[in-house]
Amino acid sequence: MGRPRGTDADHPRRHAARPRRRLTALATAAVFLAPAAGDAAPRVLSLDQCADQYVLALSPRDAVAGLSARADDADSNLRALARGLPRRRVDLESALAARPQVVVRYWGGEPRLVQALEARGVRVVTIGEAAGFADVRANVRRVAEALDERAAGEALVARMDARLARAADAWAGARALYLTPGGVTAGPGTLVDAILRAAGMTNAEARPGYRTVSLEDLALHPPKAVVLGFFDTFQLAGDSWGLGRHEVLQKVARERAVASLPGSMLGCPDWSAAEAAERLAAKAPRQ
Repeated sequence: MGRPRGTDADHPRRHAARPRRRLTALATAAVFLAPAAGDAAPRVLSLDQCADQYVLALSPRDAVAGLSARADDADSNLRALARGLPRRRVDLESALAARPQVVVRYWGGEPRLVQALEARGVRVVTIGEAAGFADVRANVRRVAEALDERAAGEALVARMDARLARAADAWAGARALYLTPGGVTAGPGTLVDAILRAAGMTNAEARPGYRTVSLEDLALHPPKAVVLGFFDTFQLAGDSWGLGRHEVLQKVARERAVASLPGSMLGCPDWSAAEAAERLAAKAPRQ
C-alpha cells in the first residue's frame, strides 16, 4: 500500500528539507573525521615505549595525539623529545578520546584493542622484530609511509647507515660475550649480535637467540672480553636483575668489560642499535 495522500510526508517542503539535512550530517561527519588542514600529517598515537621512538623521530609534534606512559623513562632514547606531549593509557576509551588516524605499536595494546581500532577505521602499524639492520630499515619505512613522512624515514635510515659505516670493522674480529645484569646473553639472529658484528666483533655466543649464561661457566671459563648491556639501569637493591648481584657475574663485568652500552640503545628494534654499534666501535683499541 502507498502512503495516504495528503499526509505530512507528501509535503513538498519536507522533500526539499531531507537532502539538506543529509548533506549537513555528511559535512559534519567529514569535519570531525578529516585532518585539520588539507595537507596536515595524520594524528598518531603510540601504544608503547618502542613505538614512542618511531613517533617522536618521524611525526611532526603537532600531529602526536599521545605517547605511552614510559615515553620519558630513563631507558627511552628520545625521552627529551617527549616533554610536553600528551600521555595516554593503553585502553580503547583513551585511544578513541585521542582521535588518532594512525596507531603505532610494538608490544603495546592487546589484540582486542587493535581490532576495535581497526574496525573504526584507524590504521594500526605494528613494528616488527629485528634480527638485523635490514629489519630496522623495513620498520622505519613502514612507519614513515603510514605517517606520510617518507622523506623523514629515508633521512633516518641514511643517518643509521652512516653510523654503521663509521663503526665497521673497528674491533677487527675481536671475540666478546654480551652480558646483561640478569645474566642474559645474545647469539645469532638477534639485534645485539648485529651490533657486535657491525662494530667488527665476533660474538662469543654461538647459540641463536637470547639465553641465560651459566654462572659456573663464567667462573671456570671467563670470557676474554664482555660487552655489557643495560648496566646503566641496574640497581643492586632491586630484585629484577637477580644474577646481577652474584659475585661471579659482578667480577666478570668488572674485570672483563671492554664497553658498556646503555639500555636506551638496546631495548627497541630501531636505529638506536646503530648508535650502540658506533659507541662500541669507539672503545676499540687504536690500531
